[in-house]
Amino acid sequence: MSHNELEKMFIRWAGVAMVALAVVSATWVFADELAALHSRTLADKTRTGGQTTVYVTNKHAFGRSAANMPLARQRDFSFGNRLFNTNWVTAPASVQSLDGLGPLFNRASCSGCHTRDGRGRPPMSPDEAMVSMLVRLSMLDDAGQAVPHPMYGSQLNDRAIVGVPAEGRASLRWEPVAGKFDDGQPYELHRTVISFVDMGYGAMDEDVMFSPRVAPQVFGLGLLEAIPDAAILAKVDADDADGDGISGRANYVLDEARGEIALGRFGWKSNQPTLRQQITGAFLGDIGITTSMFPRENVVAAQTAANESAHGGEPELSNEFLDKIEFYMRMLAPPAARGLEKPVVQRGEAMFFAANCHTCHTPEFQTGHHPEKELAYQTIRPFTDLLLHDMGEGLADHRPDGLADGREWRTPPLWGLGLVPVVNRHSFYLHDGRARNLEEAVLWHGGEGQASADAYRAMSKADREALIAFLKAI
Repeated sequence: MSHNELEKMFIRWAGVAMVALAVVSATWVFADELAALHSRTLADKTRTGGQTTVYVTNKHAFGRSAANMPLARQRDFSFGNRLFNTNWVTAPASVQSLDGLGPLFNRASCSGCHTRDGRGRPPMSPDEAMVSMLVRLSMLDDAGQAVPHPMYGSQLNDRAIVGVPAEGRASLRWEPVAGKFDDGQPYELHRTVISFVDMGYGAMDEDVMFSPRVAPQVFGLGLLEAIPDAAILAKVDADDADGDGISGRANYVLDEARGEIALGRFGWKSNQPTLRQQITGAFLGDIGITTSMFPRENVVAAQTAANESAHGGEPELSNEFLDKIEFYMRMLAPPAARGLEKPVVQRGEAMFFAANCHTCHTPEFQTGHHPEKELAYQTIRPFTDLLLHDMGEGLADHRPDGLADGREWRTPPLWGLGLVPVVNRHSFYLHDGRARNLEEAVLWHGGEGQASADAYRAMSKADREALIAFLKAI
């Protein structure tokens, strides 16, 4: 048996054990869940992040510190914000603590993709470069295991420092997909089509597995990190034992800091267990910056010029700076819900529950212990279960990631959806930005989300508009 097969077997065994433990030890009570949720006051529902919630509706709505964070901690938050927005430069440079960019990279800063801590968008034409979007890559080895591409690694880097060839460019176009509501009104969706051009290290293999992904918003991640494992695992129903057609699964991945298998909760496929690992993975893959967690450059052996280029130290991002960025991202607060008192929004909330959207987009969680006490023991409303769900062939990327297969995606949080056009000046949604508005995002749901999408198609136009109004409000 190969090393990869043994590792995967261990991950699956660990996953079963952790689920069993969670069922025994979980303190999260789901009895009469819907009644409890509906009994919440408007004030409760408005406070999406509990006491951390911020009441900002302008272009800075995603970039505020937790409302309950003491003023004495603002200096660390501001310094983390500066690092998040800093453009890294090629080594050697006069400011050694901020050099080491590349040699291969996608953007020179965190904010290059996560503009104002918000959501990225796809290119508007095949000739436009991906500004806040990237493409993950994999190949199958002889044993049938997913491994990085031998020439391009696990992520296509479309930029490089001087003297190093960039890996190439992913060109995106859309194909129309026609449909209609049950009342006869037609609609048209857009399916994403990717091709690879200007490749710097040879043509891309035809059998490469690839996954285009826009940068998600980054507020509220500290609160998601504070949700106890048991609360998440209590929602797992891998075999659909209750027969509702929803079979959420947990992803289990290697926690690099502890050297142990842990529950994944971050990323489009829950492939990162902690916020710190999510951050360091992005620094390496997106910016080409090494850390104590990932000390090797993001290049393959055959990329000679990249391997011979200068680096910015070992590691290039100090632990001191990493601590500050981690603190900043932990303390980015979710914006409050808006307009929940409006009759159309309340009607939309009823439609949301009637279509069983809440089964995956879990409205409410209670956070537990967390090193940052401001995040601990808060009642939050992220509208996610952080689990993997089969979303059907229409949304499939056919690329496994940990235990997630090519049709599975993590349920994305819904908080702040209505402010994306304000903060990021666009309204593109889903993992690859194919949905040009929230209605298209709903209509793309297949697999475990098919019944909810069908329920939406069957609604009257007024009810559909009300459900979208609710999504914009939360």
